[in-house]
Amino acid sequence: MDLATAIVTVEMVEASQMGMKALGAGLAVGLTGIGAGVAEMGIGAAAVGATAENKDIFGLALLLTVIPETIVIFGLVVSLLILF
Repeated sequence: MDLATAIVTVEMVEASQMGMKALGAGLAVGLTGIGAGVAEMGIGAAAVGATAENKDIFGLALLLTVIPETIVIFGLVVSLLILF
């Protein structure tokens, strides 16, 4: 194996590693987004039903609907840690 082939191989490995980092970061954000969406589906339906019966709990229902979004923020933090 000559030097030119070894340099190309090292460059290809480095590019592959960057691609895998990007894939991992995308999965971290995407899967947490899907999980939060599934969680909000059930919480949102229950919150709307509870608010229809008693309008005084609107603030609590809104708070409970927003809580799953913190999971996406954690996924974003993990993806930034992977990339940098």
